[in-house]
Amino acid sequence: MALAVSAAPAAQSATEVLSARIGPGKTSTRFVLDLNTPVSFNVFTLEKPYRVVIDLPAVTWRLDPLRTPRGGLIRAFRYGHFRDNVSRVVLDVSRPVAIARAFVLPPKTGRIHRLVVDLRPVSAAEFSRHAKPKPAAAPRTDTAPIPLPKRRIPRSVKTVAIDPGHGGVDPGAIGVRGTREKRVTLSHALTLARKLRASGRYRVVLTRVRDVFVPLRMRVAIARRRAADIFISLHADSIRRSSVRGASIYTLSERASDRQAARLAAKENKADLIAGIDLNEQTSDVASFLIDLAQRQTMNDSADFARILTNEIGKVRPLLRNTHRFAGFAVLKAPDVPSVLVELGYLSNPSDERRLNQRRERERVTAAIVRAVDRYFAREQAFKR
Repeated sequence: MALAVSAAPAAQSATEVLSARIGPGKTSTRFVLDLNTPVSFNVFTLEKPYRVVIDLPAVTWRLDPLRTPRGGLIRAFRYGHFRDNVSRVVLDVSRPVAIARAFVLPPKTGRIHRLVVDLRPVSAAEFSRHAKPKPAAAPRTDTAPIPLPKRRIPRSVKTVAIDPGHGGVDPGAIGVRGTREKRVTLSHALTLARKLRASGRYRVVLTRVRDVFVPLRMRVAIARRRAADIFISLHADSIRRSSVRGASIYTLSERASDRQAARLAAKENKADLIAGIDLNEQTSDVASFLIDLAQRQTMNDSADFARILTNEIGKVRPLLRNTHRFAGFAVLKAPDVPSVLVELGYLSNPSDERRLNQRRERERVTAAIVRAVDRYFAREQAFKR
C-alpha cells in the first residue's frame, strides 16, 4: 500500500523534525512527527520483514537518539538521510499492517505541524493483496557483475578504498551516551583518507563522504570500478555486555570463526533492509560471486593484511581476544580486491565509546592503519622482487 500527499512548504524555512511520538490504541497505532513546516511525503509498506517507510524532503533531525519511542504495532523506528533530497523514516512493525490514514495537521496554536500515520493490523494475505510499494527510487546498486581484470598493471601509486560503515537512515550501533556508529566511522574514514593522501603514496576512494545511505553492493562496486588495490571497511560494534571492549579485524569466510562473528555478519548484512529497500527488486549476482570467490589468493591477501593490521592497531588500542576473525560479510565480497572489516571498538562500552569520540585517539588509530597499509604494500613489493 502506498500513499503520497503534497503540501506547500513554508518559504525560506528549513524543515526540522522536532519530536516523534507513538500512540498505541485498541485497534490501531498512531505515529506522529512534529515539524516546524508542512511537508510533502510518501508512505508505503514493505515485507520480509514487515516495515512501513515514510519518505520526506530533506529535513534536519532534532530527535534525541537515546529516546526512541515504541509501542502498539511499532517495535522500533529509525530515520536519517536516504539519498539526495530525500529523508526517510523506517518503522519496524510486529505484524502485517495497512496504512489506515496519513495526513499533515496544521498548527492550532504555535507553529508545530504534525505528520500523522495511522496503522491498523491486517492478515498476511490482505497485506500481500494490497501492498504495492512505490518507494522513492533507491540509489543505483550497479548489480550487474563487474568483470575481473585480465591482469593488474603494477602501479607505484596504490589505490585504497575506505568504506565508512552505515550512514543516513542506517545509524548503525548507538552507544551508551548516544554516539552513532555512522558518525564514528565517517570521522575515522576522513582522517584516514587525509593521512593516506598526505603521504603521496596512495590514491584514496571513499564509499561516502557525508551522512548518506549507501547500499552494501554499491560499496563493493565503487571499490571494484576504481580498481582498488585494497578495501578497508570501518565499523564500531555494540552488544549487551557492556564490559566487552577492544578492536578486532574481520576477513571473508562463508564459515564464521565463532558465534559472535556470525552474529555480527548477520547484523551488518541487514543494512539494506534497515534502510527500507525492497530487496525483491534487486538483481542477484550471487553466482558470479561464488565463482569468483574461488580465487584463493585474494582471500589469502586479505588475511595477510588483517594480521598486519592486528599488529599495528594493537600498539595503540586494546584488542578483542582472538582479534582476527572470519565471517560472511557482504561488504567484503569483492572477489578481486583484498578486503578487511575493522571493528574500531564497542560503543556499548563506556571506555571504548569515549575513545572513539576523541580526536587524539582517532589520530592514533588511523596512523596505525596507515602503517599497516605501508607494511602490506612493502611486503607485496618484496615478494615480487
